[in-house]
Amino acid sequence: MSGSRARGLPVPEFRDLFNGKDLTGWVNVNTAEDTWRVRDGILICSGRPIGVMRSEKQYENFILHIEWMHIEPGGNSGVFVWSNARPNPSSRLPDGVEVQMLELDWPKLHMRDGKMPPLAYVHGELFGVNGVKTIPDNPRGERSMSIENRCLGHGEWNSYDVVAVDGVIKLAVNGKVVNGISRSTQKKGYLCLESEGAEIHFRNIKIMELPEGAEPRP
Repeated sequence: MSGSRARGLPVPEFRDLFNGKDLTGWVNVNTAEDTWRVRDGILICSGRPIGVMRSEKQYENFILHIEWMHIEPGGNSGVFVWSNARPNPSSRLPDGVEVQMLELDWPKLHMRDGKMPPLAYVHGELFGVNGVKTIPDNPRGERSMSIENRCLGHGEWNSYDVVAVDGVIKLAVNGKVVNGISRSTQKKGYLCLESEGAEIHFRNIKIMELPEGAEPRP
């Protein structure tokens, strides 16, 4: 028997953030009443209008498991962690660290001066938003790009496992760790699911809360 069990201390375990039946546990921040709905155990986001839905509570250290599937080619979405869930009036999106969810055709549909954006856009980029700063593991400017593209295209499910501890995030895409950031200037906040112009489905959203970290000593 482990020491923690022997002493009667709580053992971290996953719990559902989405019950598969309704939106219990989530708060609509700045989207429409019909932006989010549940059908056959799936959380469906219409993508319109741009905005977010947040978790009821804030989280600091945790492991988040979330599965997502774009319906449209070039779809755009993501999940914000450590967010205050107060959207910027111009972008309609909050601060925090965004875990990007772009469909594989996004670069092809957003050519710039005849050039296709890097594929790094589509498979789990990590970056601070609206004033939050981070240090990228794999820099693409201020963003961190995955070292391997493991995402599947529209109509297929992808899984993200996000480990967030004391300002450090590691991201596993479909079962392999491929990206990370450190020294986030914001280390606690809500989780926000993003509506950004295209239908996306979510399922199996679970979180394991982890113990608080030790404050650094001078």
